[in-house]
Amino acid sequence: MRAAAIEAVVIGASAGAVQALLHILPGLPATMSVPILIVVHVPSDRSNALVTLYRDRCRLRVKEAEDKEVVADGTIYFAPSDYHLLVEAERSLALSSDEAVHHSRPAIDVLFETAADAYGPALAAIILTGANQDGADGLRAVAAAGGVAIVQDPATAQVPAMPAAALSACPTAHVMSIDDILSYLVGLAAR
Repeated sequence: MRAAAIEAVVIGASAGAVQALLHILPGLPATMSVPILIVVHVPSDRSNALVTLYRDRCRLRVKEAEDKEVVADGTIYFAPSDYHLLVEAERSLALSSDEAVHHSRPAIDVLFETAADAYGPALAAIILTGANQDGADGLRAVAAAGGVAIVQDPATAQVPAMPAAALSACPTAHVMSIDDILSYLVGLAAR
């Protein structure tokens, strides 16, 4: 699986996301220059505590994505609660309060599809644990644009529905354990 040309990583997760990301994000080295954009399904009626949770545990900068912000290398961005996170053609971020997708805002599909348009084959997309089918269409869009599609092995996911749906939509995706996903991302930092 190629890593040399990857310029950005997008990750989508839902139920079980906190534990999965606690396994991955703190393990990323400070030398990682690739930006990581993450959508986790969080209730719209509360503030997103994910940035606070991961900021002190990670060597990379962790922040909530802001509208019209230029994507910066070596930064982990979380979509804010109740906003879709999009990547614009010039690789800046946009926030949208458009309709929910798969009952979710932020929606993984919205991030993945817009990032696929912006980065094409220079994008890696990862679907982690979750309880619905959000991200399946987006992962297929990433693969169709020539990007790297990765799915957490449903057998190892806390909630396997989302990875299983992603594999059904994108059967060419690489199936990996959470440890292998971390190793792949660390490999991006080593290139």
